[in-house]
Amino acid sequence: MTSKANSSEQFVVYPAAAERWDELETLFGKHGASEDCWYMFWRLRRKDFYHLNGEGRKAALKEMTLENKAPGLLAYVNEQVAGWCSLGPGEDYIALENPRILKRIDEKPVWSIVCFYVNKAYRLQGIMEALVHGAVDYARQHGAKIVEGYPIDMQSPQLSGHKLTGDGGFMGIASIFRRAGFVDAGRVSETQLIMRYTIA
Repeated sequence: MTSKANSSEQFVVYPAAAERWDELETLFGKHGASEDCWYMFWRLRRKDFYHLNGEGRKAALKEMTLENKAPGLLAYVNEQVAGWCSLGPGEDYIALENPRILKRIDEKPVWSIVCFYVNKAYRLQGIMEALVHGAVDYARQHGAKIVEGYPIDMQSPQLSGHKLTGDGGFMGIASIFRRAGFVDAGRVSETQLIMRYTIA
């Protein structure tokens, strides 16, 4: 899975399998990318997430890399790990299945792209878009028919003209999903969409 950035750079996307654990750990750093989350926030029941400390969440993610379906994808630029996205069958995201947080729009089985992390040195270079394309390809290879994302809508009246700060776009940005062929399918809130890509 590859996508060109420019003449001097090339993005390459790989599943976050066991042999890439050291690079994933390096990308996330000692704080697990964001406050020791290790991107387990959507995969665990809320009480289980908060019961585990950072080391527990890290161990849970590492265990998942041993499975046949990787818990996410890693993007590389010139052989340097640069970014991550979490994806998998929707039912794997226990917290996401809670209708009080994100109500399903129908009962069709989906694969979900739930969050991203890009190293600061590689932001605004197209890493997120490369990961979205890679996620669709990976989901297709594993039999998915629909890929779903939950990005923030920077064109919404509440956010138009504003810039993202901190990790505000950790669930993705709607314009990037649209460029990758996703269409609006519903809303989480006034500023967050449910978007889908249907695999032929």
